[in-house]
Amino acid sequence: MAALLLQLAGLGAVLVAAALVLISIVAFITATKMSPLHRHEEEKFFVNAKGQKETLPSIWDSPTKQLSVVVPSYNEEERLPVMMDEALDYLEKRQKHDPTFTYEVIVVDDGSKDQTSKVAFKYCQKYGSDKVRVLTLMKNRGKGGAIRMGVFSSRGRKILMADADGATKFPDVEKLEKGLNDLQPWPDQMAIACGSRAHLEKESIAKRSYFRTLLMYGFHFLVRFLCVKGIRDTQCGFKLLTREAASRTFSSLHIERCRTFSAAWTQGPFPCRVLSTQPLYLACLLYFFSFSSDLQ
Repeated sequence: MAALLLQLAGLGAVLVAAALVLISIVAFITATKMSPLHRHEEEKFFVNAKGQKETLPSIWDSPTKQLSVVVPSYNEEERLPVMMDEALDYLEKRQKHDPTFTYEVIVVDDGSKDQTSKVAFKYCQKYGSDKVRVLTLMKNRGKGGAIRMGVFSSRGRKILMADADGATKFPDVEKLEKGLNDLQPWPDQMAIACGSRAHLEKESIAKRSYFRTLLMYGFHFLVRFLCVKGIRDTQCGFKLLTREAASRTFSSLHIERCRTFSAAWTQGPFPCRVLSTQPLYLACLLYFFSFSSDLQ
């Protein structure tokens, strides 16, 4: 019996090793060529508050705002207003208190089938197109693709990713800013601060099926084992990046689909500081939004 168990354990170890080798081969092959950023002609422009087309800026331009907020949205006409009201109320109050603070909110409509763009454009008309812009994609790219389009059209020194469902309290951006500042000095001006819901894990598990909980833990193990060991929650959609980190990260993005973008590999490595960890050389960058974001 002991010999049989030993053989099974050996077989299991061999299968795991084979799977890791296969994953490494696939990652190497897919990382040899960068996926180009393709923009439809209509995606090169945004409509200002007067209804006129203007050319979108580029991530490679010099920043002209302190903060850019990128909001990927797909069929979010109902939930988007709650998030936008909270975010803009906070941003306007902050600007009133500190006139040197400048911001923009970029809502990226990821090929929605509802009235997401029209709902977002009302905020553009209310606050002006210098503060609120709507980028409407011609087809659905997935969450990763939508965020990348928004990031590449941003003007901020720091770029915040925020979900349209308002799952995170927007004023908590101050916690991310503090975390980012605490990481200085930044290697090559690159740093990332990630929001976390890890402290809510026990509460959320109680609302999940055993199967979904099993898949969640399995995915978290793989991410921590293969990619990031120092970040407990890689799936939270609330992340703050320096402009340099955003341009480098999203220039290296190979996977755009919403649920498979989380463990996207970079061609790296490049030095980057993430939260309170020491500088990491991210041979495979991380995290962002895989299928497990559906499981949480």
